Amino acid sequence: MQEEYRREEKIVEKTEIEKEMELIRSIIKTREELKSDNKNFEYAKEELIDYYTYQIKANQAKLDYLIKLAKLKGIEVDMINNKKYTFLGEEAG
Repeated sequence: MQEEYRREEKIVEKTEIEKEMELIRSIIKTREELKSDNKNFEYAKEELIDYYTYQIKANQAKLDYLIKLAKLKGIEVDMINNKKYTFLGEEAG
């Protein structure tokens, strides 16, 4: 006998404001990760140099993409530059 699985609750679509806030948080987080990667690269030795080079390139490409999305949505990117990311997902600035 084959069991049938059903979703118990409906998935709620995010509002446009929630999507924009998530995008802003992603930009801030990626920017902070890029700063950390650059700092770690300064002290990297041997194989870790390649690792941090890759991380820097990957995070820079991600940041460029997220900023492009933000601009398309009309989000002012200059206001994001003054914000900091905390691991609780909150912004402080």
